[in-house]
Amino acid sequence: MALPKKRQSKARSRKRRTHYKAATVAYMTCPQCGQTKMPHRACPNCGYYRGRPVISPTES
Repeated sequence: MALPKKRQSKARSRKRRTHYKAATVAYMTCPQCGQTKMPHRACPNCGYYRGRPVISPTES
């Protein structure tokens, strides 16, 4: 199995990784209360998920 003859520099490794970027967080509106929430999660405002109450909403 082939092995590298020289160690790669930090700059060379980091140049290769410049395209590894985090995706932007997606948001959607809650059908119950209209607040923005992350998809596939219970709404932190009203506590509903898929039309059913699943958690008690946080008091703020």
